[in-house]
Amino acid sequence: MPTEQQYFEEAKLFTQYMDDMTTKKDESFSIYNQFEVPADDEFITVLKEQAPHILVITEDWCGDAMMNNAILRKIAEAADLEMRAVYRDENLELIDEYLTNGGRSIPIYLLLNKDGEVIAKWGPRAEKVQQYVMESRAKFPPKEDPTFEEVQKAFFEQMTKEFTDNKEFHLSVYEDIRSNWLQALQK
Repeated sequence: MPTEQQYFEEAKLFTQYMDDMTTKKDESFSIYNQFEVPADDEFITVLKEQAPHILVITEDWCGDAMMNNAILRKIAEAADLEMRAVYRDENLELIDEYLTNGGRSIPIYLLLNKDGEVIAKWGPRAEKVQQYVMESRAKFPPKEDPTFEEVQKAFFEQMTKEFTDNKEFHLSVYEDIRSNWLQALQK
């Protein structure tokens, strides 16, 4: 298996990834255009000083990726970091190294130091967003219920709207990434 650094070197520039999106592109750019990185000298300064690279494992159909990718792109731009993306479904060997509860959940963000070593992993969701999803799914009928698919579809539509418009979710994503990465960078 190639190293994470080798995946990074062969990956698509993140700006190109977003430009090439075929689903959820408008929503992702809406988040990108709305979100402003909070005035946070410490986090951005540490990122600038250490200049890690960010490898994103993603797919553009993913609602979490739609929101998180836009926010992380803003962080990367504020700190002048290089960020690249690989598609999960084309890189199963890589995603299988970073499973979430045994699943290929995305997006996954790998922070690579100057030597190409993974120093932090974040994703696929901020805790507050995960809580929202779990509480909503708890209200679903059983899968055998004839209304299950209809309820699930309505939830996905609502979730996309929440992920696009809910600024508290956007800030939660930022705060989760900040907490995880600052800890890793300050070791």
